[in-house]
Amino acid sequence: MKRKISLDDIAKHFKVSKSTVSKALNDSHEISARTKAKIIAYAREHKYRPNLNAINLRKEPSHSVGVIIPNILNYFFAQAISGIEKVLNDHGYNMIACISNESHKKEVAITEMLRKGAISGLLVSLAEETGKLNNIDHFKPFLNKGIPMVMFDRVSSELNCDKVTIDDSKAAYNATEHLIKSGCKRIAIVSLLGDLEISKLRINGYHQCLKDHNIDLDKSLIFEKLEKSFMEVEIRKLLSAGKVDAIFGLEEEAGVTSLLTANSLGIKIPEELSIICFTNGVLPKYVRPSLTSISQHGYYMGERAAGQLVKRIEQNDNGNTFETEVIKTTMIERESTVPVA
Repeated sequence: MKRKISLDDIAKHFKVSKSTVSKALNDSHEISARTKAKIIAYAREHKYRPNLNAINLRKEPSHSVGVIIPNILNYFFAQAISGIEKVLNDHGYNMIACISNESHKKEVAITEMLRKGAISGLLVSLAEETGKLNNIDHFKPFLNKGIPMVMFDRVSSELNCDKVTIDDSKAAYNATEHLIKSGCKRIAIVSLLGDLEISKLRINGYHQCLKDHNIDLDKSLIFEKLEKSFMEVEIRKLLSAGKVDAIFGLEEEAGVTSLLTANSLGIKIPEELSIICFTNGVLPKYVRPSLTSISQHGYYMGERAAGQLVKRIEQNDNGNTFETEVIKTTMIERESTVPVA
């Protein structure tokens, strides 16, 4: 069997110290960009993986996995964390749960903290601000060091790692088609997801469905980058103008706020306005009328993401072939939409 390349081997190849190699692989600002690029490329080419046993001798031994989520108050992420914790616990791993609160800066600080520890792997769902800035460089040192990483739900196509997602475009297409088949033609998009990839995919699915049903796209009905503090005001303006017969919320808060605002204006649901949203949390069941929603199966997604990570860790495999598992969504029809035969 071919001997695995070590930190010493890389240092000898470039005629530098082990410390320089280590800093380069950890993306340290002390090393020039050119030197870092050469060392990282060489390490990848020779499939370098750090000696976790040696690391754990220098640091407190830990059989731990870092988990970064954007929002714990979101029902989907609360469910995902529960699924993750169960799988990690079943396999003897500790979970270090961290919340970015949709902040890129905080997400970067969390990754720096986790890099200083001896985590065995990382599970990530991106912050909204990270998507807006399109800056995921803070995750690359984990991959450069051979630490397995799995992204779930909010993922980046620019990172080469395993991913667990839903087919956002297809789910949005199906939801839009459900509204069209119930008689709706003026369907508005309401979203707090900003520039996240999942937002773009969901809007693409909506666009394609309108096109396939010969309905012209009206960009004035797309509110894809709403600020939370102004969302109710914008929805009230939209509904007061009488321009729409349906609202598609790209996440739960958009759907629930749309429904409550329509209620306050005396608009009859679903007779005058139909509403569908992503995420089948607690609120869609209990608002009145109850809200038709798309279940992303958060608990199951968490289980699958954690299972994929444990598999990578225990097989000591962080090669160049990665998997993207796509979980099927389920539309839960309730009172906010007209039944479709």
